[in-house]
Amino acid sequence: MPELPEVETVRQGLAKWVAGRTIKTVEVHHPRSIRRHLPGDAHFIAMLTGRTILDASRRGKYLWLPLDSGDAIIGHLGMSGQLLMQPAEAEDEKHLRIRFTFTDGGPELRFVDQRTFGGLSVSEDGAELPHEIAHIARDPMDELFDDDAFVDRWRSRHTEAKRALLDQTLISGVGNIYADEALWRASLHGARPTDQMTRPAVRRLLGHVRDVLGEAIVAGGTSFDELYVNVNGESGYFERALNAYGREGEPCRRCGTAMRREQFMNRSSFSCPRCQPRPRAPR
Repeated sequence: MPELPEVETVRQGLAKWVAGRTIKTVEVHHPRSIRRHLPGDAHFIAMLTGRTILDASRRGKYLWLPLDSGDAIIGHLGMSGQLLMQPAEAEDEKHLRIRFTFTDGGPELRFVDQRTFGGLSVSEDGAELPHEIAHIARDPMDELFDDDAFVDRWRSRHTEAKRALLDQTLISGVGNIYADEALWRASLHGARPTDQMTRPAVRRLLGHVRDVLGEAIVAGGTSFDELYVNVNGESGYFERALNAYGREGEPCRRCGTAMRREQFMNRSSFSCPRCQPRPRAPR
């Protein structure tokens, strides 16, 4: 599932290609792709036709496009969602779900989603911050992210480090891939109890989270297959820089030990047995 770097890459593309443009028509090709817009497709279309997109914003893994009406289009990519800019004459994608055309006659915005886990909806009066996603914490790349408050909340929780990194109400935008990468850089096992970590240790981990997210944004995100691409249909290339995720059996790039894979919340975690020893169980 796309994480912060992938969603931020898409946001940057949308800010470049749709900000300031007025929507001419909206087509909904699959009702599941607007299932979060409870009033239905006719209402969705009516609220957006003739509206001007002002910008492209992001909170964690969610996108929103503020409109001149004060409302906003909320987008979540799910497992395979793509927001693509395409010339009007381009052939429709096999999994095209929603199409926006613009009054300037320029490139269309198309929402393409093979698995239909993602979707779009309209948030009334949500231009500044849609209330549907207000519960999501700021992400560590946000200039208003409060490091001190984060450290306090981290150490007050009785959970494991990786679970805390994936908690979108504590810190948003981090998913399985970048959690593993940050923990590898910090030489921490994902099962490390959060309430047993010192303040400097939490701050170091947060620094590694920021570093890996920032580097991944520069690389355009991580693409393991054709399901994640930017608005121009291009894949990210951070996969080449991964030190932990997906490297089971390969030598650790720090010590040479074979990397391990462990089950974690119906997913997999990757770490180095030597650099990231599992914490001892309390007696």
